[in-house]
Amino acid sequence: MTPRTGPRQWLLLSALLLSCFAAVSEARPPRPSPRVPKPIIRKEWRTLTKPQKKDYIDAVKCILSKPSLNSGEPFNTTATGVVSRYDDLVYTHIQQTGDIHFVGHFLPWHRLFTATYERMLRDECNYKGAQPYWDWTLDTPSSQFAQSPVFDPITGFGGNGPYVSSDPNNPFEVPGRTGGGCVQDGPFAGINDLVHLGPGDSTAYNPQCLKRDFSPYFAGRYLGMNQTLLTLSQGDFGWFNTLVEGGPSFEASGVHGGGHYGVGGTLGQMGDLFVSPADPIFHLHHGNLDRLWWSWQKLNLTARLTDISGPLVLMDYTNTYAGNTTLATPLSVGISGQDATVGDVMDIAACGDNGVLCYEYDELYTLDG
Repeated sequence: MTPRTGPRQWLLLSALLLSCFAAVSEARPPRPSPRVPKPIIRKEWRTLTKPQKKDYIDAVKCILSKPSLNSGEPFNTTATGVVSRYDDLVYTHIQQTGDIHFVGHFLPWHRLFTATYERMLRDECNYKGAQPYWDWTLDTPSSQFAQSPVFDPITGFGGNGPYVSSDPNNPFEVPGRTGGGCVQDGPFAGINDLVHLGPGDSTAYNPQCLKRDFSPYFAGRYLGMNQTLLTLSQGDFGWFNTLVEGGPSFEASGVHGGGHYGVGGTLGQMGDLFVSPADPIFHLHHGNLDRLWWSWQKLNLTARLTDISGPLVLMDYTNTYAGNTTLATPLSVGISGQDATVGDVMDIAACGDNGVLCYEYDELYTLDG
């Protein structure tokens, strides 16, 4: 006959079970806190090792060879030149060119665009590093420009194209241009269909070589440390952004135009406002423009994480057609990335905490040079 369990026995049994549970709980290690991602570190091109440079260029070639994410009309080669994953980004830039230049969200949009490219290299082509930048101040004065390590034929992106004459009466002729033909050396030489879009705003399939048209004069004039420090010294975002972009004429350019026209001149893709991302150097140039903006923000970070202004419409500085850019202004990089707002990209090291970016720079500009 089974002995009956009385109230006292139940209390003793319950206490024993509770003590055993507590002992197990104490022995179990505490649950780890959610892992906070660490920012990846962007570095200047010439500081990378040869293997690191090769890894980056191999990843660029990978993105150039991967098929576009777009499918069906109008995204096929009978209607557009969107063939590769790289073309997805070039197409997006062409489609938005009139909305992302000479506006208040010029720098935020290009910050998101470059970060999207960086993410594509890492997620789709197994690149382990961060997007490198090109500190063009190290390659001035003009006499040093063409010798930049960025243009090295073995460990860089190749150099200039041969000189091609153009109309001397062309009002858009970049002063001091020296090339214009297909790049003659480097990892992208001899490829007659590297570029599929352009020139200009054309998105029709148009296979071309990569062209460069160096203007050492233009680079020396607008990419030197003097112009960079003048830009960095501005007291608010409106003036900072104005000096980065400069005006629409070659006599009123800024560091943005200095990189584009210094490399692309009149006939190279980098000098084409629409199709400039077709040259892989675009992303190193814009990496340094972003570094310059972050350097400016870090001079007074608390205030400058929210300092944004400028027109929503191209050159609408009197707000005749629309208002100003705000933190709520939407940004889109098309099929290659998620939409964001200006506020989402103000902090490059937010790492998911009120932001969508997670990177830093190894070194920043200072007002001391």
